[in-house]
Amino acid sequence: MEKLKERLSYIYNDRDIDGLSKAIVERINRTKEKTLKPRKQRWDEKDVVLITYGDQFQEKGKPTLDTFKTMFDKHLADKFEIVHILPFYPYSSDDGFSVIDYKKVKPELGDWQNIKNLTGSARIMFDDVCNHISAESEWFQEYLKGSPDYENFFIEMNPETDLSAVTRPRALPLLTKFTLANGEEKHIWTTFSEDQIDLNFSNPEVLLKMIDVLLFYIEQGAEYIRLDAIGFMWKEIGTSCIHHEKTHEIVKLFRDVTYEVAKGTVIITETNVPHTDNVSYFGNGNDEAHMVYQFPLPPLVLYSIHKGSTSALTNWASKLQPAGKNTTFFNFLASHDGIGVNPIRGIIPEEEILEMIESLKNEGALVSYKKNPDGSESPYEINVTYLDALNKKVDQDEIRVKRFMAAHSILLTLPGVPAVYIQSMLGSRNDYAGVEKTGMNRSINRQKYNFSDIAEELTSKSSLRNMIFTEMTKIIQTRKEESLFHPNAAMKVLDFGDKIFAFKRFNDQNESLFVINNLTNETAECEVSGRFIDVVTGEKVVNRGSLKLKPYQFLWLKPIY
Repeated sequence: MEKLKERLSYIYNDRDIDGLSKAIVERINRTKEKTLKPRKQRWDEKDVVLITYGDQFQEKGKPTLDTFKTMFDKHLADKFEIVHILPFYPYSSDDGFSVIDYKKVKPELGDWQNIKNLTGSARIMFDDVCNHISAESEWFQEYLKGSPDYENFFIEMNPETDLSAVTRPRALPLLTKFTLANGEEKHIWTTFSEDQIDLNFSNPEVLLKMIDVLLFYIEQGAEYIRLDAIGFMWKEIGTSCIHHEKTHEIVKLFRDVTYEVAKGTVIITETNVPHTDNVSYFGNGNDEAHMVYQFPLPPLVLYSIHKGSTSALTNWASKLQPAGKNTTFFNFLASHDGIGVNPIRGIIPEEEILEMIESLKNEGALVSYKKNPDGSESPYEINVTYLDALNKKVDQDEIRVKRFMAAHSILLTLPGVPAVYIQSMLGSRNDYAGVEKTGMNRSINRQKYNFSDIAEELTSKSSLRNMIFTEMTKIIQTRKEESLFHPNAAMKVLDFGDKIFAFKRFNDQNESLFVINNLTNETAECEVSGRFIDVVTGEKVVNRGSLKLKPYQFLWLKPIY
């Protein structure tokens, strides 16, 4: 209770802290009275995440969450312990991230029973879209009507206010004009779009509402809570309005609340920003996020394979500080969003980033831009499937698979918990028809499928999908059986020259494993001596000096004593 009051005092200064803390404790106690699914208390090497939409697979006349469970149980459950179901709530835009009602399931997907059914097959990650809500939500509609219950839920701003210091993630206006029911015009803070209205956390009632949402998700079986766009939560004029200290304090408060009701629930923050800002959400290692996204990884691996040079990747990885005993990284190469380039600014020279983007555009990728304070625009995201990002249009499927698997060898072996996006698991190509249909660049990597069609493609031996699905299955299952791939097992990066990205994973029991990745289209050599077993293929490797790797070959070598 005292820690809670301290946090609230920091956030709200001299407000009614006693009353506010009492209201939060009452909410915690109500949830404690309910029977909750037991949580796994510690992540390990078996934890691999699947990122997917709830309507990813479709059958006529069936709730899509039912169809997803059928697909998952048959084809995916042996690979993935955790499923991140992207927002499955009613929404008005942004493919789910403009939520109309936090506590409902979109009817086409099913209902809360369908979600509960899924928790029997996997641990589920829910999105807590806590920075903003849909303009069509009851909360905002009541605000427009002048309801006193919602009068301070959103951020009204004089359009003459100097907001030039505010960090802008999009090339869109920061304020949107709305007309209230009484005819009065108000300019409202909208960080991401005119349909996504930022919540006003300086109003304690908003905090209470969002704690209600958080606890509701835990009651519905969420074991991982992803705090979407969390960095923008607290606004203070004259600051950048990103990573505010009060934002960090609210994340800590959310962690305290989840710990009280369901120890083992994992808080993960989504902040697509430079590394130093990103890892600040670990707090002191025990009081804020359990996991943060490893945002430099997707563009850095892509850059390394494009350039045929591992020096930047090796240099970055060698400087990567261990996350800590009670925190870890959430590693990924692809997601429902595009490949963000901001996290490698400062790691890769700007002209080389722009060269890579231009090359990808020539191969069919789309690019999204953000507005800078001086009015100029910069590319912030490449919109493309990861498979097509790694390859040229003229490439044969055999080389596509090799490049793709070389990239995923890195994903599945670095310290942290790896997450695989469903389109990567399915070997998907760019969906231009989806972009044309929605007008959104991100739709290029969000294709939905008829269940029987995709199941048939996956089992068709000659298809690209089958080749990738088979190879991905092999390395995921290998990872899950090897304790040296525990998210917190130590890593030492090895310098084997500019063609190879290599490192050693090891533990306190003197066990070790070498991960060696050739990221070029040429044969590469490195100096490794000893007797090993390749844990992926089961083959013995006896080497007395120079080890040769074919183009895009990777080896996971465990010493034989």
